[in-house]
Amino acid sequence: KRFWQVKGAEKVFYGLDDVTGSDEIIIVEGEIDKLSLYEAGMTNAISVPDGAPPQRNDNSPLPPEQDKKYSYMWNCRDVLDSAIRVVLATDNDNPGQALGEELSRRLGRERCYRVRWPTTLEDTIVLDDTAEEGGQGDDPGDGAEAADVNRFFRKDANEVLVKDGAAMLQAYIDSAEEYPIRGLFRLTDFWGDVYNYYNLHSGNEGGVSTGWRELDQYYKIVPGELSIVTGVPNSGKSEWLDALCINLAEQHNWTFAMCSMEKGVKDHARQLLEKHVRKKRMGWEEVVEGMSWIDERIFLIRYEDDELPNIDWVLNLARAAVLRHGIRGLVIDPYNELDHQRPSSMTETEYVSQMLTKIKRFAQHHECHVWFVAHPRQLREWKGEPPNLYDISGSAHFINKADCGIVIHRNRDEEKGPMNESRVLVRKIRNKAAGNIGESVLHYDRVTGRFYEPKSSPAESTQSTDFMSAVEKFNAAF
Repeated sequence: KRFWQVKGAEKVFYGLDDVTGSDEIIIVEGEIDKLSLYEAGMTNAISVPDGAPPQRNDNSPLPPEQDKKYSYMWNCRDVLDSAIRVVLATDNDNPGQALGEELSRRLGRERCYRVRWPTTLEDTIVLDDTAEEGGQGDDPGDGAEAADVNRFFRKDANEVLVKDGAAMLQAYIDSAEEYPIRGLFRLTDFWGDVYNYYNLHSGNEGGVSTGWRELDQYYKIVPGELSIVTGVPNSGKSEWLDALCINLAEQHNWTFAMCSMEKGVKDHARQLLEKHVRKKRMGWEEVVEGMSWIDERIFLIRYEDDELPNIDWVLNLARAAVLRHGIRGLVIDPYNELDHQRPSSMTETEYVSQMLTKIKRFAQHHECHVWFVAHPRQLREWKGEPPNLYDISGSAHFINKADCGIVIHRNRDEEKGPMNESRVLVRKIRNKAAGNIGESVLHYDRVTGRFYEPKSSPAESTQSTDFMSAVEKFNAAF
């Protein structure tokens, strides 16, 4: 089999013209599998252009440079959006299963169906008539059990066609399993999740590390959850979130969409750059290399018009970022910079409830963690103590609907500790496997913008002789 692509051409699905306007699409992992389905009479099939990306041992997201292998999904989004039913018939191996999971996550699991190719005799399908030559229906009899292990294994659509025939291939496609219908489940539908929860098989049941060991005792990041972050003005909420995102990108290859409406693009880029490079003074090569790293991992949601954006606009762009870039995290900072127009018959409490429901559905549907910054109302006779989650302006739903509630509080009294001391107060944790109520102390390094635990040291800040020329080039470029 010989297939090739024109160098530099836009990546699209192989066989895209065959499914334009189709309500049902079958997606396979190789061109020969698409042709095998065509041979069996199923013309509504397409193949991903480059096969499955390499499997990662820790099940973490692909690095951004490898994530570009999914660009064909964005390029073909009009055809994908029109499909009502998508059958995923990827290969029967670890990379194929990982590919199927990522495709279903980006397409939306409610319209995806999964084909399970046989591994053992129990997995095989027996047709009503006599099994075709190639003999999945044959009784293996006694003896040579080790040899029989591979007798019933089928890797992909082409192998089923060659060994079992077109009728058997059609039967496997017709028996594709549906993902759970949203809102209607059996408990057994979640057996795999429950098993993984107790055995911590997929790696994220207990959350991923924040990058701060002491804080991990109370707060870990779980995909699909909503964290509400609050604190009085100038407490460092945005700085802490930027530092957290850099940690997750460095340690877990996460990518993010950030809707930070109180920061200019240039200042925000500079702050992210300094946190990653761990320097304020850096040479031009460090600036270029650092900005290239950030550009592949952090994507900005910006509203360029005079009007304020609303939450639907933000979430629509976040969905596009999931499809195009495979983001794992979304930052919305802050609540009061959004447009909150509502019908006159709707109370603010009702509006906040509906808004948070939309955000939680986005998080759960796309397995993204969302951080939503909300300021507290003006505190009367404030004496420097940290606010609580019920102090957030607008509604008690901010605490009621959150999966995690975080208060960031900076020390303002020299008699109570170092002036660069910040407290991360974990005030709510719904998922007990990911943390507990408690607090952690971090120190803020004003040079790099990073936070570090008191027992460790901040990143060293070095000064480069060509720093000024680097800054001039940086300003010209951005």
